[in-house]
Amino acid sequence: MDVTSPDQSPSRPNQANRQTRRWLPYAGALLLAGLIVGGLWPQPVPVETAPVTTGALRATVNEEGKTRVKHRYVLSAPVAGQLRRMELKAGAAVTAGETVVAVLDPQPPTMLDARARAVAEARRDAAAARLGKDRTAQAFAASELRRLEKLYADQTVSIQEREAAQSRADSARQETAAAQSALREAEAELAEFSAGRPAATDAFCLPRELKAPVSGRVLRVFEENARVVSAGTALLEIGDPSDLEVVVEVLSRDGAAILPGNRIEFEQWGAADKPKLLGQVRLIEPAAFTKTSALGVEEQRVNVVADLLTPPEQRRTLGDNFRVEAKIVVWETKAALKVPAGALFRQGDQWTAFVLVEARAQLRPVKTGRSSAVETQVLEGLKEGEQVILYPGSRVHAGQRVKPIKI
Repeated sequence: MDVTSPDQSPSRPNQANRQTRRWLPYAGALLLAGLIVGGLWPQPVPVETAPVTTGALRATVNEEGKTRVKHRYVLSAPVAGQLRRMELKAGAAVTAGETVVAVLDPQPPTMLDARARAVAEARRDAAAARLGKDRTAQAFAASELRRLEKLYADQTVSIQEREAAQSRADSARQETAAAQSALREAEAELAEFSAGRPAATDAFCLPRELKAPVSGRVLRVFEENARVVSAGTALLEIGDPSDLEVVVEVLSRDGAAILPGNRIEFEQWGAADKPKLLGQVRLIEPAAFTKTSALGVEEQRVNVVADLLTPPEQRRTLGDNFRVEAKIVVWETKAALKVPAGALFRQGDQWTAFVLVEARAQLRPVKTGRSSAVETQVLEGLKEGEQVILYPGSRVHAGQRVKPIKI
């Protein structure tokens, strides 16, 4: 019987373990390579898509506007005097020709003192003396003209001498008329010292009542307290708050595209239950003006004046100089092929878009038409029902695999 030593007998399990350990590095390397390849393999880019549709589209000019009363009347003091305290406040109703809106006590004319009277008398005497001198010169010029006309009839003097005499006579007549006016002015100043003047002055100083020229409401009170005012001082402003118009300042390039009769929608004017007011363009002012924007950029703007079509009973809280958001419709259609504006981007001098075709992004040149703030009209390049990629940015390229997602 042969007995085999333990050190010399073969062990099959040990051999299998040694072979397994020999292949482990290769398997790990293969797994690592697979992981690297899988990590570097391009994955579909998740994108948001939208369909090309046919529907209503309109192009608008969106700007801020302000309301204003169409016909406003500013009442001013007709003469200088003491204004009594105004009883009316802003918003008070007035009736044309009946409501007394202000009372003015005119100031009496200033009387001349002794020195002023002496100066006025001297001025009157000087004017009278000048008038006498001018009358004498006028008589002499007229006599000379008659004499030269006789000599001209006898062909003794030339026509130039006769015309010179005629000119001197006309000049003398005009100087006489000016002297007469100066004399009347000096005499009018002295009339302040006449005996019957005080009675006329008292009549002149009777209180003057100013009545409302139109029916409406007081828009603004300029002078509320009692004080001395000069002639022409603005006292208060009257108008009809229900008769409003809207003035919208737009860029001059936008104003060139707006026509009288265009429809306007006014939003964010303060009433939540009636979010929109309707209006119509009445006038585009012919002259533009320069205005500096909030960013410090000078812009050429023009005023667009619009009438409110919404009845006054539906906008009772809207008043003068209120802010509104205006949307001026310059173009609209009910059947336009359109895409979201975020799907279009510039490539060179042409508009392009990415279209989803068999899970890949296909670059298409697009010819566009009118555009709103959200959607753009498509004239060529896309068909209804196709899916376009929104906001592709730099992460999407032509031919790249993409995966539509829902937002």
